[in-house]
Amino acid sequence: MICARTNTTAEKYRKAYGFKTATSDWNVLVKDPAVEAIVIATPQTEHRDIALAAFAEGKPVFCEKPLGSSLEDARIMTDAAEASGLPNMVGFNYIRTPASQFVRRYLANGELGKVTWFRGEHTEDFLSDPQTPASWRCTSMSNGTLGDLAPHMINAALALMGPIRSLMCEYETVHEKRPGGRVSNDDHAQIMCRFDSGAMGHMYFSRVATGRKMGYAYEIHGTKGSVRFDQEDQNSVWLYRSEGPEAERGFKQILTGPAHPDYEPFCQGPGHGTGYQDQIIIEARDFLLAIEKNKSYWPSFQDGLQVSKVVDAALHSGEKGSWVNLA
Repeated sequence: MICARTNTTAEKYRKAYGFKTATSDWNVLVKDPAVEAIVIATPQTEHRDIALAAFAEGKPVFCEKPLGSSLEDARIMTDAAEASGLPNMVGFNYIRTPASQFVRRYLANGELGKVTWFRGEHTEDFLSDPQTPASWRCTSMSNGTLGDLAPHMINAALALMGPIRSLMCEYETVHEKRPGGRVSNDDHAQIMCRFDSGAMGHMYFSRVATGRKMGYAYEIHGTKGSVRFDQEDQNSVWLYRSEGPEAERGFKQILTGPAHPDYEPFCQGPGHGTGYQDQIIIEARDFLLAIEKNKSYWPSFQDGLQVSKVVDAALHSGEKGSWVNLA
């Protein structure tokens, strides 16, 4: 079954994607005994109610990020998920590329030595033109860039670097008026942070970054080397190692292939590459295997909660104009 805001839209998608039934009432979908699991892809203001209803019906939940519209929502949803004992996942799909999974494993093995610095960004330009009409993302239904793009990179920072100890954030609305209404949330934001490990960090998020289509990118420095990744070139990792003759040192391009996590099911040849849709397939596979065979899964609602804690701290820091401790 598929659910959309109107019966007309729901029926349109039912026909397009081969669903058996359609509805405009999510309660009908959640309570339908033929529906075994719930995927939530609504604006964040509706995440909590749908997730709680699904867990009450004994159904696993996959929820798009962020986890609800507030830290309170995220806590309530995570408590319900863990109390239910049911599979629960959050849609942080970008961290699931074979390249980023390789980086995560590489860091965990200590290959960069002591990690000292992280820089990450998630920048796009879908609202860079002030004449682009306002959508729900520009209203109180969204927490702006901090609630939309930022969670992806914050999730990457936490997955690759570990917990954040403290941060300072500033944010602003670049285009306050658009056709269709005023903009009530931020267009771009930046965070300076200190990780529990002692490493320093900086993150930047923007929906008005002219020219950037999928600027999900990060660079990490350690005492033995560095690594960088850019989603616009998602089948490459650039690696620098502080070893060998000085004249031969430099960043080396590593093309993803069957030796990297989750690559081989898509292609047996290195360098042939995976795409955006494949990240979604990796997520969906893990969610379904968790339901069918009790396999491990990640990221969970607990991971989503940790991201929400950082977003909440960033919002408070921006309001206060000072550093905020997360401990």
